Amino acid sequence: MEYDYVIVGAGSAGCVLANRLSADPAVTVVLVEAGGTDDKLAVRMPAGFGRLFKTEDDWNFTTAKQAELSGRELYWPRGRMLGGSSSMNAQMWVRGHRADYDGWGVPGWSYDEVLPYFHRIERRVGSNHDGVYGTRGPVHIEELRTPNPATAAFLRACGELGLTRLAELNGPSNEGYSQTPVTQNRGRRWSSADAYLRPAAKRPNLTVLTSLHVREILVADGRATGVRYGDGTVVRARKEVILSAGAIGSPHLLMLSGIGAADELRAGGVEPVHELPQVGKNLQDHLASGIFLHCPQSITLAGAESIGNLLRFLVGRRGMLTSNVGEAVAFIRTSPDEPAPDIELIFAPGPFINHGLTPPPGHGLTVASILLQPESRGHISLNGREVVIDPGYLTAEADVRRLVAGLRKAGELFETAALEPFAGPPMDPYWGARTDEELARWIRERSETLYHPVGTCRMGQDADSVVDPDLKVRGIDALRVVDASIMPVINRGHTHAPTLMIAEKAADLIAGDG
Repeated sequence: MEYDYVIVGAGSAGCVLANRLSADPAVTVVLVEAGGTDDKLAVRMPAGFGRLFKTEDDWNFTTAKQAELSGRELYWPRGRMLGGSSSMNAQMWVRGHRADYDGWGVPGWSYDEVLPYFHRIERRVGSNHDGVYGTRGPVHIEELRTPNPATAAFLRACGELGLTRLAELNGPSNEGYSQTPVTQNRGRRWSSADAYLRPAAKRPNLTVLTSLHVREILVADGRATGVRYGDGTVVRARKEVILSAGAIGSPHLLMLSGIGAADELRAGGVEPVHELPQVGKNLQDHLASGIFLHCPQSITLAGAESIGNLLRFLVGRRGMLTSNVGEAVAFIRTSPDEPAPDIELIFAPGPFINHGLTPPPGHGLTVASILLQPESRGHISLNGREVVIDPGYLTAEADVRRLVAGLRKAGELFETAALEPFAGPPMDPYWGARTDEELARWIRERSETLYHPVGTCRMGQDADSVVDPDLKVRGIDALRVVDASIMPVINRGHTHAPTLMIAEKAADLIAGDG
């Protein structure tokens, strides 16, 4: 089999590329996905994403033991199906802050230069103050159809504390609070597969292959020529191989193909093909620590999975099951010295404990503190041919200080007049930590990923970067990486929106090279 472009991974970025590249009828494109289809009710139902965790649709990764998190191994879910993690995320459309993209310091990737790509993506349904969003793109962005009553109370609580109400969350600055814009179409999840892949699926020049796990990039005379599946089948690329396997899969595949730090590859039993030491380094993630309280009113998502709510969703696409769980957010600076928000507070009108895998003991509420730009760095490496994920959480002490300050603000929100009718005593496993020392202990005991790994194939102008500003892998012709792994520094938002932006811009770069 031979195609012009071979795209590895049908996640957020891969679906964009498959659509945009195959729009030229003169080229042939194959999109290869290790997982299966996304045709499941739990995918379509916004509040159902937790039911996909630890299933065949999940890569079900586990990190190395984290010394600064009480020696725990953390569960990292990642989507393993068409749409990738956009088919199992919380649908939060949060671009980040102007300073994120300007701070990358890479020509062509400043805020003003990438903003048109966000607009190309977006189809904002409803209010669009000051033209913040695009309105004709393939990705539907809506307000929640049936927000929880407690969510309105959270927003009033933010106002009580003097935070700024944002008319639109995705302007140049996200400092303030807002209900969360969501990637939904009339109450149903709207993934990258929905937005990009399905409209292109019938094109004769696009082939989509599922349940095929790519194990190696083929390199001959310094050029990527194709990929090999686990069964030995080879697919050739006349023009380019494009990795869109994510912040874990893309560096892992590079290393399995002999592209990385030579000594580390040999230690893993892989013969080096090209020395590129920074492959797998620079791993960053958003770490989240939440406060859980009982709610004296039986209105929370703990009661979402009833027959009545299921019927409301199936018949009218309304009700609790249209919730994305993280219904509102506040972006704050924990110190005046911070140049932009360093903490995100996410409100869930339900007890989101252990990724939602632990049945709650009753009705409850969650406010989570998320560290937006950690100073800590981790890495991806090999153990034989298996991937090792070491995020290096909290190895920078400043990260603990910021998270403690975020939890303090979460506690203040629960003490406002607006939330007082909804906020009861601590809910297990939260034991009521209040002092800085207690909060730091709680953070180390119970923090979890917010599902945003980035950075492991860092983009830059410097010779040490893995990809250049055109996303070409340094030292290997006809090979690019297009996904969240290329982000030099994680954004002060969520990673789905910038990943789609990266893919839209990459499609232009690739088409420009012909």
